[in-house]
Amino acid sequence: MTQEMKIINFMGIRKFTSATSLILVLVSIFSIGFFGLKGGLDFTGGTQLEVLFDRPADLNKVRVVLEEKKLKSPVAVLFGSDQQVMIRTQDEMKLKGQALVAEKITAAGGVLESIERPSREYEGFADTLVIANLSAEALQQKAVIPTADYGSVQYAQRDGKTLVVLENSLDSVYLKELLADMETATGAKIELRSSEFVGPQIGDELRDQGGLGLLTAFVLVFLYVAVQFQWKFSVGAIAALCHDVIITLGFFAIFQWDFDLTVLAAILALIGYSINDTIVIYDRIRENFRILRKTDALEVINVSLTQTLGRSMMTSGTTLLVLISLFLFGGELLRGFSIALIIGIVVGTYSSTYIAAHITAALDVSKEDLMPKEKEGAELDEAP
Repeated sequence: MTQEMKIINFMGIRKFTSATSLILVLVSIFSIGFFGLKGGLDFTGGTQLEVLFDRPADLNKVRVVLEEKKLKSPVAVLFGSDQQVMIRTQDEMKLKGQALVAEKITAAGGVLESIERPSREYEGFADTLVIANLSAEALQQKAVIPTADYGSVQYAQRDGKTLVVLENSLDSVYLKELLADMETATGAKIELRSSEFVGPQIGDELRDQGGLGLLTAFVLVFLYVAVQFQWKFSVGAIAALCHDVIITLGFFAIFQWDFDLTVLAAILALIGYSINDTIVIYDRIRENFRILRKTDALEVINVSLTQTLGRSMMTSGTTLLVLISLFLFGGELLRGFSIALIIGIVVGTYSSTYIAAHITAALDVSKEDLMPKEKEGAELDEAP
């Protein structure tokens, strides 16, 4: 077998590749700790809007409007068609609406003290403003709260304060103004298809659940490899997976790409893809240890890696072609997903060859570790 093919000395440069991997991992850890991951809307909380234009949307003009409105971390991307736009921001529209009405009240000489839920007698109304230093007559004369925006408006007095009960919610009023500004900037008619708010508490829960999912994946991979092969192989497999995940996250930290649920899904998919490649290599190493009994461990690993190299390159290459196509034509919503997998597969193919196999060799794996164990009493059973 070894005479029919040229064996590549993968393990001959293991010190160089180990040093390279160590540097990349340390840089990635530093980047994650120093810059941090830029959490997407799924983790930070915020608002997601889906709007429909009556013509192809001009995203540049939409983004200018979002910047002018001083929205926090605004993102505008196409999805579905060139007329459908998804807008994401870490702002809560109700708070933006509150700031909008507070600014108008302050300009008129009043003070917005608080916002309450309407009492039972105002069923069907959305919000109640508690205003000081301005009477109902002054508010009406100065048209501070126009009915064209806020719908039916009712005024009342309580403890010297003016209560203004609004039919339309503050967030809907702000969204109406936001869409009007976008219509003015783009010259298009815009329809709001949906508006969703993700609270910070839900974002924290998603983050914690995602971390738990990664930890569970690592534990299950370790147990599976230990059962199917040997614990020395498990250590190499987990080291390779940690290497892949940390470096991929390092790229997201350095370039401050959004890290959301789609990227987390890509990381979990990467773990499955990388361990699959590692298992193929491990299976060949185990097989060759049993066949090439007089060959030393490093040579057996070199033979095994040489034999699986073609398969690994073909599998990774074809997968990368699909992911590159997804990156180029899948739209911005899937860009983070495709980037994470492209980086992960390149790094994962490398780590399956050098990290997993090298660490297994460094732990002095031998054919005795992989030979089937005889069952207790087997010799007695064979005795006549």
